[in-house]
Amino acid sequence: MELIFRDDPYARSCAATVTSADERGVRLDRTVFYPNGGGQPGDTGVLRFAGGELPIVDTVKGDGLDDVIHVPAPGAALPAPGMAVEAVIDWDRRHRHMRMHTTLHLVCAVLPGAAITGAQVGADKSRVDFNVPAESLDKAELTAKLNALVAADAPVNPRWITDDELDANPELVRTLTVKPPRGHGRVRLVNIDGVDLQPCGGTHVARTGEIGSVEVVKIENKGKQNRRVVVALID
Repeated sequence: MELIFRDDPYARSCAATVTSADERGVRLDRTVFYPNGGGQPGDTGVLRFAGGELPIVDTVKGDGLDDVIHVPAPGAALPAPGMAVEAVIDWDRRHRHMRMHTTLHLVCAVLPGAAITGAQVGADKSRVDFNVPAESLDKAELTAKLNALVAADAPVNPRWITDDELDANPELVRTLTVKPPRGHGRVRLVNIDGVDLQPCGGTHVARTGEIGSVEVVKIENKGKQNRRVVVALID
């Protein structure tokens, strides 16, 4: 399956052909729909075809590395294999996920050296958990640092390295619980120029200035050395 979102996160639709449709959902030969993974929710939207359209309420990973399943609304009639469709995502929701996902990478940048223990991207609020000592983090200070990085309008670009290169640079992996996907012989990195570089398969904005103003709305104690930083888009 061709994963268009991987190279072009701004693609809102694409022409595709149904390869299978069953109780799990619909598979296509190519898609702009991002599947749930890495803390980022799966896309929603519609599959349009001659005579109607199919609401897609979630997108999940299938059985293989590039296998994506489009989950239909309950009870909806499925298109037949071989049918031509137009796959259209809910762009407003996706773009907010892109802004928030890049924001979480900026949070990592303002807490250098802190290992990530979990993360979840949302359309309005998102959170990232760090394995850091008991001393408190300051919401106002973190908010100021984040907005300074947003204002710097740094470019955000994907990069690819080989598995061997990643093994030689283990410090690139910030997450303790989720490891970068392997199997292709290479690993995708997201590079925020001069700010942050780490493995990530999610969708991101092209420049940090596109995020807009953000705020650290809560810092929670989730264990002896686990702190949850919750951030929100404020425009």
